Amino acid sequence: MALFTKEEALRYHSTARKGKLEVVPCKPFRNQKDLSMAYSPGVAEACREIHADPSKIFDYTNRGNNVAVVSNGTAVLGLGNIGPKAGKPVMEGKGFLFKIFADIDVYDLNINAPTVEQVVAFCKMLEPSVGGINLEDIKAPECFDIEQTLIEALEIPVFHDDQHGTAIVSAAGLLNACMITGKKIEDLRVVVSGAGAAAIACTKLYVAMGVDPANVAMFDTRGHINKSRTGLHATKAFFGDVQKTEYASLGDAMKGADVFLGLSVKGAVTPDMVKGMGKDPVIFAMANPDPEISYPDAKAARPDAIMGTGRSDFPNQVNNVSGFPFIFRGALDAGSRKINEEMKMAAAKAIAELAREPVPSEICDMYGVKELKLGLDYIMPKALDFRLLEWEAPAVAKAALDTGVATIKLDLEQYKLDLRKRMDDAHTRMKSFLTTYDLSEIG
Repeated sequence: MALFTKEEALRYHSTARKGKLEVVPCKPFRNQKDLSMAYSPGVAEACREIHADPSKIFDYTNRGNNVAVVSNGTAVLGLGNIGPKAGKPVMEGKGFLFKIFADIDVYDLNINAPTVEQVVAFCKMLEPSVGGINLEDIKAPECFDIEQTLIEALEIPVFHDDQHGTAIVSAAGLLNACMITGKKIEDLRVVVSGAGAAAIACTKLYVAMGVDPANVAMFDTRGHINKSRTGLHATKAFFGDVQKTEYASLGDAMKGADVFLGLSVKGAVTPDMVKGMGKDPVIFAMANPDPEISYPDAKAARPDAIMGTGRSDFPNQVNNVSGFPFIFRGALDAGSRKINEEMKMAAAKAIAELAREPVPSEICDMYGVKELKLGLDYIMPKALDFRLLEWEAPAVAKAALDTGVATIKLDLEQYKLDLRKRMDDAHTRMKSFLTTYDLSEIG
């Protein structure tokens, strides 16, 4: 059942101040002295300090808490190539989530840049102003080349959330699914429907966790990716080259499989295909807004299945918001130059470990349930679990420190305490902003 109507959603975006974000000053502006320090002539003192020592930019500007969300609108949610203007509500929403979950400031930058070279050139020019870049809703295979080029060229974290956010959160779920079922990750046989940015990134992270790539059967719109296929992008060819079996169909591959990963289209999987999977199957059907097979249909076919979707109205929602705000928070606070594989893995493990902890009653109340406990219908924390910040950001920061990409040393125990106070203070400020608007029409 939908939580809102079309009219309610449009009112939400248009009532009072248009859109979802506002830029507000965070220093006094009471008198002439304040204004003279904010701009001329006082601002020159900060400029001189930074000119003498460029690292001082993190002391005298907001660069260390500023992320650019960059999109060319070529692969927006489930809407496709709708362009940067139509994609802007999504990018504003991304900034909204960064702020409310991790107190990170965002400029959403929706650009007329359809080519790899144009996006890369634009992002390179941003480096002096931002502490990190979140690439968003850029179609494959261009997104792979854009991200890799920028990771190599820039000294700030670059992260394509459509790829890695889904990968990290679903990987956390997979770790817990293995714990529940007693299966070993190195023994899993995985079937993947879809070979776009998210599907490739998910599968690569599963491989990094121990899945044998030869046990991964990946399908795109032309069928099974295997050795006989030609003209494949390198990201697909990696999985095709190691295949020992050529499958005639998705259903053929799913017979006896342990895991189904879907990032493709509604209806790609039938109940009979689910029935043919191995014991205690794991099904991540994440096509949005409608999954490859619905939660009720999958569970009716296989009550023993661990089923996750991208939807919030069923258990085990694979939600990127459980990842990207906290990953960037940890990376920024450690002054990390990259978000590397070790940091992604640390995030996945932290999410998985949190789901094994007792869940406070206030979180259960948010979801209208008496309890949440690790099991078939709870393999990852809920998106509104406020503890994610304190578990995930320090794990990411520690991985940055351990792998030598951090530039700031942190006392990780104190850091955890500071994070909670930071968010409490941030939410107090944000609530005060909202009191200035009449939001009664939103409901």
